[in-house]
Amino acid sequence: MDKVEILDTTLRDGSQMAGVNFTLEDKLDITKRLDELGVDFIEGGWPGSNPKDINYFKEVKKIPIAYSKISAFGSTKRKPGSEDRNLETIIQADTEFATLFGKTWKLHVKEVLKLTPAENLSLIGESIDYLKSHGIKVIYDAEHFFDGYRDDPEYALSTLRAASGAYAVVLADTNGGTLTHVLSGIIQEVKRKFPFKIGIHAHNDSGVAVANSLMAVEQGASHVQGTINGLGERCGNADLVQIIPALELKMGLRALNNEGGLRALKDISSYVYGILNIRENPYQPYVGKYAFTHKGGVHIDAMMKDSRTYEHIDPERVGNVRNYVVSELSGRAALLKYSQELGLELEKDHPAVIKSLGEIKELEAYGIVENADATVKLIILKNLGIYADKFNVLYWMANARDTNGRTESEGEVIVRVDNEVHYEREFGVGPVHALDNALRKVIVRVFEILKTTELLNYKVSVTEGDSKGTASYVRVFIEFGDRKLRWSTTGVSKNILEASVKALTDGYNYRLALEELSRLDRLE
Repeated sequence: MDKVEILDTTLRDGSQMAGVNFTLEDKLDITKRLDELGVDFIEGGWPGSNPKDINYFKEVKKIPIAYSKISAFGSTKRKPGSEDRNLETIIQADTEFATLFGKTWKLHVKEVLKLTPAENLSLIGESIDYLKSHGIKVIYDAEHFFDGYRDDPEYALSTLRAASGAYAVVLADTNGGTLTHVLSGIIQEVKRKFPFKIGIHAHNDSGVAVANSLMAVEQGASHVQGTINGLGERCGNADLVQIIPALELKMGLRALNNEGGLRALKDISSYVYGILNIRENPYQPYVGKYAFTHKGGVHIDAMMKDSRTYEHIDPERVGNVRNYVVSELSGRAALLKYSQELGLELEKDHPAVIKSLGEIKELEAYGIVENADATVKLIILKNLGIYADKFNVLYWMANARDTNGRTESEGEVIVRVDNEVHYEREFGVGPVHALDNALRKVIVRVFEILKTTELLNYKVSVTEGDSKGTASYVRVFIEFGDRKLRWSTTGVSKNILEASVKALTDGYNYRLALEELSRLDRLE
């Protein structure tokens, strides 16, 4: 086996996660991206359950699909020997493939379906044969297979035998309670008894959905189902963002039909989080912001010499990037990396490096510099004597007042640029916004390069310090961007406005510093 089929069920099983709701346009947009990724199957939804999914199968036909097959989802018929509306809606969806689930566990057969075990076997076979008679290839999901097997192995296996006419038979750990070593032994038994294509559909209730999926492949499964970012009911489904690179980069198996698809993994992960307004997991393997971020000094020093020392793959292979964090744990190697990003080649024992590291470790007692690349680089540039602030805020003041039930904020600043002093006053939706508006009114007038600079993110957190409660030290984190770049600064103080002004001025000064470095390079 050199190819593993991937069925993505983000649009169906992923939509069952609490807090997740896809619009029709969301589903169509994600379909395009999944096709670009190169998965084999995209399970679009259950047309028998809601009008939105019926419309999806109509609209998806208008989208050019290059790599994937669209699959409709449904259940086996409810009663043997009868017509079934659910199967008819699958036929009306007009897809080449359909994913059909049926019961494996006697508990569900008797207590949920209220059928005899023999009747359940009949409806599995009848349902598959009916769809096949209409030219549809059936991917059969044996729901609760592992629980059913532990309860009654012979009956669970007889349900698979009843589904032997399917394109593939997928073993589902629907409750997510099966541990990997148990799953491995059961799949071995299934493979020994049946010759058909076997798949795996794992849920993450025991935290081993990815491990179970990979173990299933190790034991001969050639079809894997999961979702982007592990979306799914309760604790979620197996995360394809982790499974796909593991198959391709670790196990030497082809999982995607698009040869360049793996590099799109980070993008599709971020896109799905974004479309659902869910905060990205920065620690998510392969694609998380911190998946290839290094903080410890020993680690960074080794990474500068050979990236294999602390990285299991090249982050670019999955569309991610490597990052170094300067903190009280990191040494001069981290500062040298930041210096290189500025186009500066420094030695470890350079006085500016030693001085900068001392300042950074002192600031880091308040958590001020971690992830704030611009704050760190400004410290380096100033200690090298390459850059000095182009402007200084001499005075600031902000107030908020209630006017007829509406809060209004006002900010005032006095700013010195060279030998000139400027005063401005502006309003905003809050005191920080008002101060930023007033500050921008001055600096944009003087520095044209800052006209395209925008605030992209603003966060406040309580840091460690000698006070607690409302008198605690606060850390303000601000992310900036323009048409070319993104950078971040922080400020810390017991006064949230003072910390904000510090982060704001550093952010604008950093952009001016980059412009000055660029000008010096051009002159050279």
